[in-house]
Amino acid sequence: FKILYLFYVTGIQLAPKEKLDIPLLFMPDTMKMYEAVVVIHVMRENGENWPYEDSAELNKDLNSSVTLAENGGIKGILWIYPVHGIPEVPQQKLVPAVVRCRARQRVERRVEVQLTGVVAGATAVPAMRNSPIPNTNKPANIQEDQVTDGSPATIEFLYELQYQSNEIKSQLESFVGLYLVQREQDTESGSETLTFNIVFAPNKPMRNEATLVVQRTTGGVWKFPVLFIAMEPEVDDVINIEAVGLNKESIVGFKLTSQTR
Repeated sequence: FKILYLFYVTGIQLAPKEKLDIPLLFMPDTMKMYEAVVVIHVMRENGENWPYEDSAELNKDLNSSVTLAENGGIKGILWIYPVHGIPEVPQQKLVPAVVRCRARQRVERRVEVQLTGVVAGATAVPAMRNSPIPNTNKPANIQEDQVTDGSPATIEFLYELQYQSNEIKSQLESFVGLYLVQREQDTESGSETLTFNIVFAPNKPMRNEATLVVQRTTGGVWKFPVLFIAMEPEVDDVINIEAVGLNKESIVGFKLTSQTR
């Protein structure tokens, strides 16, 4: 692999409980995912075999593969670790997209983001033959959409809003909606433009930043800043109190309705 390279080393001696660092070099030239596996084969230095009990409990707990000797012992132990190389565009000083409205109101805004370095028809580079492929389940908070331009292969995108802290996330998450509505592809420049519809319905004044993270299922991650601003709400009503005389109290009543329990 020229892009994802694993150093091949033999003859490393490890003491009991000792750790082994595996160097990994990743230098992608296209925005697509690359796959490889790290294979570690361990044998005893004196050439003897490990005793092996062929029990169901041992097979259940054994996550690695073993090579058995003719006498029934374990000659070697094999560990296989899948590796995914996902290119990410370096952070740039982009002007954030501003979504602004008054508190207790609702606004929708279309935001366009450009994905640079996209390779048309790119697919993930497969791992070595006969190697296991890991289960890449998505987090529950990540949106997934299929947007096609009529070509046979449908390109999928994963996207989400990431926040600088859990406090900001708790303030914004329930007031913000994000939807992918359109995709345009420029084959000459090798870029794609995604149009998102952002819904913002705050219940109190705030000013917080978030990051729109877009990931192509064939590989590549792009990040774009978004600024949410909720201004002071409009005045609900004007209360007029008329004086009934000097040094006398005037009283006026009005009702307040709670928006929550």
